[in-house]
Amino acid sequence: METVNCLIIGGGPAGYTAAIYASRADLSPVLYEGIQPGGQLTTTTDIENYPGFENGISGQQLMDTMKAQAVRLGADLRTGAVTEADLSQRPFKVVIDGSKEVYAKTLIIATGATAKYLGLPSEIKYRGLGVSACATCDGFFYRKKTVAVVGGGDTACEEATYLAGLCKKVYMIVRRDVLRASEAMQERVRNTDNIEILWNCNTQEVLGDEYGVTGARLLRKDGEVFDIAVDGFFLAIGHHPNSELFNQWVAVDSEGYIVTDGKTSKTNVEGVFAAGDVQDPIYRQAITAAASGCRAALDAEKFLKMQ
Repeated sequence: METVNCLIIGGGPAGYTAAIYASRADLSPVLYEGIQPGGQLTTTTDIENYPGFENGISGQQLMDTMKAQAVRLGADLRTGAVTEADLSQRPFKVVIDGSKEVYAKTLIIATGATAKYLGLPSEIKYRGLGVSACATCDGFFYRKKTVAVVGGGDTACEEATYLAGLCKKVYMIVRRDVLRASEAMQERVRNTDNIEILWNCNTQEVLGDEYGVTGARLLRKDGEVFDIAVDGFFLAIGHHPNSELFNQWVAVDSEGYIVTDGKTSKTNVEGVFAAGDVQDPIYRQAITAAASGCRAALDAEKFLKMQ
Protein backbone atom coordinates (compact mmCIF):
# COMPACT_ATOMS: atom_id res chain seq x y z
CA MET A 1 0.00 0.00 0.00
CA GLU A 2 1.30 3.45 -0.98
CA THR A 3 0.28 6.62 0.86
CA VAL A 4 1.11 10.06 -0.54
CA ASN A 5 0.70 13.60 0.80
CA CYS A 6 -0.85 15.04 -2.34
CA LEU A 7 -2.34 13.04 -5.19
CA ILE A 8 -3.22 14.90 -8.38
CA ILE A 9 -5.52 13.33 -10.95
CA GLY A 10 -5.23 14.79 -14.45
CA GLY A 11 -2.41 15.91 -16.69
CA GLY A 12 -3.67 19.16 -18.22
CA PRO A 13 -2.69 22.74 -17.32
CA ALA A 14 -4.54 22.54 -13.99
CA GLY A 15 -2.89 19.28 -12.95
CA TYR A 16 0.61 20.23 -14.07
CA THR A 17 0.39 23.65 -12.39
CA ALA A 18 -0.84 22.03 -9.18
CA ALA A 19 2.15 19.67 -9.36
CA ILE A 20 4.55 22.60 -9.81
CA TYR A 21 3.21 24.47 -6.78
CA ALA A 22 2.86 21.36 -4.64
CA SER A 23 6.46 20.41 -5.42
CA ARG A 24 7.74 23.81 -4.34
CA ALA A 25 5.75 23.41 -1.13
CA ASP A 26 7.57 20.11 -0.43
CA LEU A 27 4.36 18.08 -0.63
CA SER A 28 6.04 15.41 -2.80
CA PRO A 29 3.04 15.30 -5.16
CA VAL A 30 2.18 12.27 -7.27
CA LEU A 31 0.29 12.99 -10.49
CA TYR A 32 -1.46 10.46 -12.69
CA GLU A 33 -1.88 11.84 -16.19
CA GLY A 34 -4.95 9.85 -17.25
CA ILE A 35 -5.83 8.61 -20.71
CA GLN A 36 -4.84 11.87 -22.43
CA PRO A 37 -1.57 13.24 -20.99
CA GLY A 38 -1.58 16.98 -21.49
CA GLY A 39 -5.36 17.14 -21.74
CA GLN A 40 -7.41 18.69 -24.53
CA LEU A 41 -4.72 21.25 -25.36
CA THR A 42 -2.68 18.52 -27.03
CA THR A 43 -5.30 18.48 -29.82
CA THR A 44 -4.88 22.24 -30.41
CA THR A 45 -2.38 23.29 -33.04
CA ASP A 46 -1.31 26.82 -32.05
CA ILE A 47 -2.10 28.84 -28.93
CA GLU A 48 -1.64 32.59 -29.21
CA ASN A 49 -3.43 33.81 -26.08
CA TYR A 50 -1.35 32.13 -23.37
CA PRO A 51 0.81 34.81 -21.68
CA GLY A 52 4.57 34.63 -22.09
CA PHE A 53 4.77 33.31 -25.65
CA GLU A 54 5.11 36.28 -27.98
CA ASN A 55 4.92 34.19 -31.15
CA GLY A 56 2.47 31.61 -29.85
CA ILE A 57 3.10 27.99 -28.96
CA SER A 58 1.57 24.66 -29.91
CA GLY A 59 -0.72 23.01 -27.40
CA GLN A 60 1.51 19.94 -27.24
CA GLN A 61 4.63 22.02 -26.67
CA LEU A 62 2.98 24.07 -23.92
CA MET A 63 1.93 20.91 -22.09
CA ASP A 64 5.35 19.30 -22.58
CA THR A 65 6.96 22.41 -21.10
CA MET A 66 4.63 22.43 -18.07
CA LYS A 67 5.23 18.72 -17.55
CA ALA A 68 9.00 19.12 -17.72
CA GLN A 69 8.87 21.97 -15.22
CA ALA A 70 6.84 19.88 -12.77
CA VAL A 71 9.30 16.98 -13.10
CA ARG A 72 12.31 19.27 -12.64
CA LEU A 73 10.84 20.57 -9.39
CA GLY A 74 10.36 17.04 -8.07
CA ALA A 75 6.82 15.98 -8.92
CA ASP A 76 6.32 12.27 -9.49
CA LEU A 77 4.43 12.08 -12.79
CA ARG A 78 3.02 8.69 -13.74
CA THR A 79 1.07 7.17 -16.56
CA GLY A 80 -2.24 5.60 -15.66
CA ALA A 81 -5.88 6.44 -15.15
CA VAL A 82 -8.05 6.30 -12.05
CA THR A 83 -10.66 3.59 -12.42
CA GLU A 84 -12.09 3.57 -8.87
CA ALA A 85 -12.19 5.97 -5.93
CA ASP A 86 -13.34 5.97 -2.32
CA LEU A 87 -13.48 9.40 -0.70
CA SER A 88 -15.48 8.31 2.32
CA GLN A 89 -12.50 8.67 4.67
CA ARG A 90 -8.94 9.91 4.78
CA PRO A 91 -6.54 8.86 3.47
CA PHE A 92 -8.57 8.71 0.27
CA LYS A 93 -8.32 5.56 -1.78
CA VAL A 94 -7.95 5.53 -5.55
CA VAL A 95 -7.34 2.58 -7.83
CA ILE A 96 -5.14 3.04 -10.90
CA ASP A 97 -5.84 1.01 -14.04
CA GLY A 98 -8.02 -1.40 -12.09
CA SER A 99 -5.25 -2.78 -9.89
CA LYS A 100 -2.83 -0.42 -8.14
CA GLU A 101 -4.14 1.14 -4.91
CA VAL A 102 -2.89 4.57 -3.83
CA TYR A 103 -3.95 6.36 -0.64
CA ALA A 104 -3.83 10.16 -0.46
CA LYS A 105 -3.85 12.58 2.46
CA THR A 106 -5.08 15.25 0.03
CA LEU A 107 -6.55 14.83 -3.41
CA ILE A 108 -6.67 17.34 -6.27
CA ILE A 109 -9.17 16.45 -8.99
CA ALA A 110 -8.11 18.00 -12.30
CA THR A 111 -9.75 15.62 -14.74
CA GLY A 112 -11.08 18.32 -17.07
CA ALA A 113 -14.19 18.44 -19.21
CA THR A 114 -14.66 16.82 -22.59
CA ALA A 115 -16.24 18.79 -25.41
CA LYS A 116 -19.29 17.12 -26.90
CA TYR A 117 -18.90 16.15 -30.55
CA LEU A 118 -21.36 14.92 -33.13
CA GLY A 119 -19.69 11.53 -33.47
CA LEU A 120 -18.77 11.80 -37.16
CA PRO A 121 -15.60 10.06 -38.40
CA SER A 122 -14.78 13.12 -40.52
CA GLU A 123 -15.10 15.29 -37.41
CA ILE A 124 -12.39 13.24 -35.73
CA LYS A 125 -10.27 13.23 -38.90
CA TYR A 126 -10.12 17.04 -39.03
CA ARG A 127 -9.91 17.74 -35.31
CA GLY A 128 -7.16 20.32 -34.98
CA LEU A 129 -7.25 20.88 -38.75
CA GLY A 130 -10.30 23.10 -38.82
CA VAL A 131 -12.58 21.31 -36.36
CA SER A 132 -12.56 22.98 -32.95
CA ALA A 133 -14.65 23.19 -29.80
CA CYS A 134 -13.26 26.54 -28.62
CA ALA A 135 -13.79 29.76 -30.55
CA THR A 136 -11.78 31.77 -28.03
CA CYS A 137 -8.84 29.41 -28.46
CA ASP A 138 -8.86 29.04 -32.23
CA GLY A 139 -10.98 31.84 -33.70
CA PHE A 140 -7.98 34.06 -34.41
CA PHE A 141 -6.78 31.65 -37.10
CA TYR A 142 -9.94 32.25 -39.14
CA ARG A 143 -9.77 36.01 -39.46
CA LYS A 144 -11.58 37.18 -42.61
CA LYS A 145 -12.56 33.58 -43.39
CA THR A 146 -15.87 31.70 -43.31
CA VAL A 147 -16.74 29.35 -40.45
CA ALA A 148 -19.66 27.32 -39.14
CA VAL A 149 -20.88 26.97 -35.56
CA VAL A 150 -23.01 23.96 -34.57
CA GLY A 151 -25.57 24.56 -31.84
CA GLY A 152 -28.51 26.70 -30.85
CA GLY A 153 -27.98 27.50 -27.17
CA ASP A 154 -26.29 30.35 -25.33
CA THR A 155 -22.83 28.91 -25.89
CA ALA A 156 -23.38 28.61 -29.64
CA CYS A 157 -24.67 32.18 -29.84
CA GLU A 158 -21.71 33.46 -27.82
CA GLU A 159 -19.25 31.57 -30.02
CA ALA A 160 -20.97 32.78 -33.21
CA THR A 161 -20.97 36.44 -32.18
CA TYR A 162 -17.35 36.21 -31.04
CA LEU A 163 -16.33 34.68 -34.36
CA ALA A 164 -18.40 37.22 -36.28
CA GLY A 165 -16.03 39.91 -34.99
CA LEU A 166 -13.13 38.09 -36.63
CA CYS A 167 -14.55 36.24 -39.61
CA LYS A 168 -16.00 37.28 -42.92
CA LYS A 169 -19.06 35.09 -42.42
CA VAL A 170 -20.43 32.76 -39.75
CA TYR A 171 -23.02 30.05 -40.38
CA MET A 172 -24.97 28.74 -37.41
CA ILE A 173 -26.13 25.16 -37.97
CA VAL A 174 -29.27 24.68 -35.87
CA ARG A 175 -31.17 21.39 -35.85
CA ARG A 176 -34.49 22.98 -34.84
CA ASP A 177 -36.47 25.96 -36.16
CA VAL A 178 -35.78 28.02 -33.02
CA LEU A 179 -32.77 28.90 -30.87
CA ARG A 180 -32.63 27.59 -27.30
CA ALA A 181 -30.56 30.59 -26.21
CA SER A 182 -31.75 33.37 -23.95
CA GLU A 183 -33.60 36.22 -25.63
CA ALA A 184 -30.63 38.55 -25.06
CA MET A 185 -28.27 36.18 -26.86
CA GLN A 186 -30.75 35.65 -29.69
CA GLU A 187 -31.00 39.41 -30.11
CA ARG A 188 -27.22 39.68 -30.42
CA VAL A 189 -27.23 37.07 -33.15
CA ARG A 190 -30.10 38.73 -35.02
CA ASN A 191 -28.29 42.06 -34.90
CA THR A 192 -25.02 40.66 -36.30
CA ASP A 193 -25.08 41.06 -40.08
CA ASN A 194 -22.50 38.42 -40.97
CA ILE A 195 -24.21 35.56 -39.08
CA GLU A 196 -26.53 33.37 -41.15
CA ILE A 197 -28.64 30.75 -39.37
CA LEU A 198 -29.29 27.48 -41.22
CA TRP A 199 -32.46 26.19 -39.59
CA ASN A 200 -33.60 22.56 -39.29
CA CYS A 201 -30.17 21.26 -40.32
CA ASN A 202 -27.96 18.42 -39.15
CA THR A 203 -24.38 17.86 -40.21
CA GLN A 204 -23.86 14.70 -42.25
CA GLU A 205 -20.15 15.13 -42.85
CA VAL A 206 -17.27 17.54 -42.40
CA LEU A 207 -15.57 18.03 -45.76
CA GLY A 208 -11.88 18.61 -46.24
CA ASP A 209 -8.63 17.81 -47.98
CA GLU A 210 -5.05 17.15 -46.93
CA TYR A 211 -4.76 20.71 -45.61
CA GLY A 212 -7.90 20.70 -43.45
CA VAL A 213 -11.58 21.61 -43.45
CA THR A 214 -13.10 22.94 -46.67
CA GLY A 215 -16.81 22.63 -45.94
CA ALA A 216 -19.70 20.72 -44.41
CA ARG A 217 -22.48 18.57 -45.86
CA LEU A 218 -25.84 19.29 -44.25
CA LEU A 219 -29.19 17.50 -44.21
CA ARG A 220 -32.24 19.69 -43.85
CA LYS A 221 -35.34 18.38 -42.10
CA ASP A 222 -37.26 18.30 -45.41
CA GLY A 223 -34.68 15.89 -46.87
CA GLU A 224 -32.58 18.39 -48.81
CA VAL A 225 -28.83 17.67 -48.76
CA PHE A 226 -26.48 20.54 -49.52
CA ASP A 227 -22.90 21.64 -48.95
CA ILE A 228 -21.52 24.85 -47.51
CA ALA A 229 -17.95 26.07 -47.97
CA VAL A 230 -16.23 26.87 -44.68
CA ASP A 231 -12.65 27.08 -43.43
CA GLY A 232 -13.46 26.24 -39.81
CA PHE A 233 -16.08 24.06 -38.10
CA PHE A 234 -16.83 24.89 -34.46
CA LEU A 235 -18.77 22.65 -32.07
CA ALA A 236 -20.81 24.50 -29.45
CA ILE A 237 -23.12 21.79 -28.15
CA GLY A 238 -21.73 21.65 -24.64
CA HIS A 239 -19.06 20.03 -22.50
CA HIS A 240 -19.14 17.00 -20.24
CA PRO A 241 -17.16 17.33 -16.97
CA ASN A 242 -15.15 14.22 -16.15
CA SER A 243 -16.42 13.93 -12.59
CA GLU A 244 -18.27 10.58 -12.59
CA LEU A 245 -15.73 8.71 -10.50
CA PHE A 246 -16.02 11.24 -7.68
CA ASN A 247 -19.58 12.55 -7.69
CA GLN A 248 -20.75 9.96 -5.18
CA TRP A 249 -18.86 12.03 -2.58
CA VAL A 250 -18.19 15.51 -3.93
CA ALA A 251 -21.03 17.90 -4.68
CA VAL A 252 -21.68 18.61 -8.35
CA ASP A 253 -24.10 20.94 -10.11
CA SER A 254 -26.90 19.92 -12.46
CA GLU A 255 -24.44 19.46 -15.32
CA GLY A 256 -21.91 17.45 -13.32
CA TYR A 257 -19.34 20.20 -12.65
CA ILE A 258 -17.73 19.89 -9.22
CA VAL A 259 -18.88 22.64 -6.87
CA THR A 260 -16.10 24.51 -5.07
CA ASP A 261 -16.33 26.88 -2.12
CA GLY A 262 -16.24 30.50 -3.25
CA LYS A 263 -12.89 31.52 -4.72
CA THR A 264 -11.16 28.47 -3.26
CA SER A 265 -10.70 25.01 -4.75
CA LYS A 266 -12.28 23.31 -1.72
CA THR A 267 -15.02 20.76 -2.32
CA ASN A 268 -17.54 19.65 0.30
CA VAL A 269 -15.14 16.84 1.28
CA GLU A 270 -12.32 18.07 3.53
CA GLY A 271 -8.96 17.41 1.91
CA VAL A 272 -10.39 17.08 -1.61
CA PHE A 273 -9.87 19.95 -4.02
CA ALA A 274 -10.91 20.53 -7.64
CA ALA A 275 -9.15 22.50 -10.34
CA GLY A 276 -9.53 23.24 -14.02
CA ASP A 277 -12.42 22.57 -16.35
CA VAL A 278 -13.97 19.86 -14.17
CA GLN A 279 -15.16 22.70 -11.89
CA ASP A 280 -15.38 25.54 -14.42
CA PRO A 281 -18.46 25.64 -16.67
CA ILE A 282 -17.82 29.25 -17.68
CA TYR A 283 -14.29 30.07 -18.86
CA ARG A 284 -12.62 26.76 -19.82
CA GLN A 285 -9.31 28.37 -20.79
CA ALA A 286 -5.78 27.09 -20.27
CA ILE A 287 -4.82 30.16 -18.26
CA THR A 288 -7.81 29.90 -15.90
CA ALA A 289 -7.21 26.16 -15.49
CA ALA A 290 -3.58 26.80 -14.59
CA ALA A 291 -4.61 29.47 -12.08
CA SER A 292 -7.05 27.10 -10.41
CA GLY A 293 -4.32 24.44 -10.24
CA CYS A 294 -2.22 26.95 -8.32
CA ARG A 295 -5.10 27.59 -5.89
CA ALA A 296 -5.65 23.87 -5.37
CA ALA A 297 -2.01 23.24 -4.47
CA LEU A 298 -1.96 26.18 -2.05
CA ASP A 299 -5.22 25.01 -0.48
CA ALA A 300 -3.83 21.48 -0.12
CA GLU A 301 -0.64 22.83 1.48
CA LYS A 302 -2.64 24.87 3.99
CA PHE A 303 -4.89 21.92 4.78
CA LEU A 304 -1.94 19.61 5.51
CA LYS A 305 -0.28 22.18 7.75
CA MET A 306 -3.42 22.39 9.87
CA GLN A 307 -3.61 18.62 10.47
